[in-house]
Amino acid sequence: MNLRALGYFTKLAELKHFSKAADACFVSQPTLSTQIRKLEEELGVSLVERAPRKVMLTPVGEDIAHRARHVLRDIEQLKTAARRSKNPATGTLKLGIFPTLAPYLLPHVIPVIRDRYPDLGLQLAEEKTEDILTMLDQGRLDAGLLALPVDEHGLDMEILFEEPFMMAMPSSHPLTDKDAISLADLEGEELLLLEEGHCLRQHALAVCELAGSHERLDFHATSMETLRQMVAANTGVTLMPVLSVKPPVPTTGNIALRRFESPAPNRTIALVWRNSSPLCRFLRKLASSLIPDPALLLEP
Repeated sequence: MNLRALGYFTKLAELKHFSKAADACFVSQPTLSTQIRKLEEELGVSLVERAPRKVMLTPVGEDIAHRARHVLRDIEQLKTAARRSKNPATGTLKLGIFPTLAPYLLPHVIPVIRDRYPDLGLQLAEEKTEDILTMLDQGRLDAGLLALPVDEHGLDMEILFEEPFMMAMPSSHPLTDKDAISLADLEGEELLLLEEGHCLRQHALAVCELAGSHERLDFHATSMETLRQMVAANTGVTLMPVLSVKPPVPTTGNIALRRFESPAPNRTIALVWRNSSPLCRFLRKLASSLIPDPALLLEP
């Protein structure tokens, strides 16, 4: 079976457009169409429903596209294993990291990685947790930095650190009189949260449930920075991971930060990768370079 044809077919399955798939594969549209027809003839089934302005996969086409992605992923892993057999700390490492961690952790750990592994290139993808897991499964990422829990099926991981949450509120809020906040203090509070798909939203909702507070339903932020500015505008209160309030992040006026009484709510950050990856041993070694200075994880 022609692996190139499988690659053409998976790209068509992704883009649902012959011309765009051909451009993405750097071939002509007739070449791509011919290879996919040959693949259909070899398998004895129709993989694609062809309409004048629409491309849809048949049910068996969907199944074969899914299997083909895994075949191509495994082929790429064979190449990676051969290429890195002498020195895994060379080449490019494709690393996924979610948006409420990326801008706050990376400035602290990238210099360490560059110092320890000068021949290692990092290709970073800032995506939501669900997308990182999909990209890992498809072989488009080598590893991901994620907040637990995650579905561990087919994955290995190395737990890196626990990051406490801080309470962020307008400077005039009554709770600013306290040095530390208890969960009981949040009862009845209305919290600003991120939109669906962000793992931080799930962590904050868990705190809401424990504290008897609730989310503000008429506003969902798209980023941590939007949350920060909404608090500064006296719109509400929120939870912020401690790294997001440490330098080099600039301070924002009209925001008061308070730590939580022990045991403080937190999130656990881990490095996650496929358990079939040829980079398993190297990734376990790399994990220590992704842990920030412990002083950064202390509440201010």
